[in-house]
Amino acid sequence: MNASQRNERAQDFGLLFLRVSGGLFLLCVHGLPKLLDYSAELQRIEDPFHLGAHLTLILAIFAEVLCPLLIVAGVFVRLACLPVLFVLLVAMLIVHPQWSVAEGQFGWLLLILFTSIFIAGPGRLALNIRFAGALRYA
Repeated sequence: MNASQRNERAQDFGLLFLRVSGGLFLLCVHGLPKLLDYSAELQRIEDPFHLGAHLTLILAIFAEVLCPLLIVAGVFVRLACLPVLFVLLVAMLIVHPQWSVAEGQFGWLLLILFTSIFIAGPGRLALNIRFAGALRYA
């Protein structure tokens, strides 16, 4: 194996690590608590677009449960990053604009992480690689 192949392999493992660790982190810290304690979260969730608490919470669960699972699996990774990025941007810029960088550092780091995944894609260690045509890059 030459240096170029080792470098490509390292990049693929790096993207795999980024996808899996970021996706599982978002799922465990934000998604599963919302899903498992739906009624309590319904009382706490902000509704910045006045869609209603139920719809807002369902959309948040979609972005924080289903999308991270797709990202971890490597299926439609770039598309799955979009709802995650949207929820993070809404949280950081609309719901909590008063937060300092220190107070919102977790959200900003997640934003950086999922933007990086969106830009770089899933790498070759993803299920997307088995898809044909444009779906491979979704």
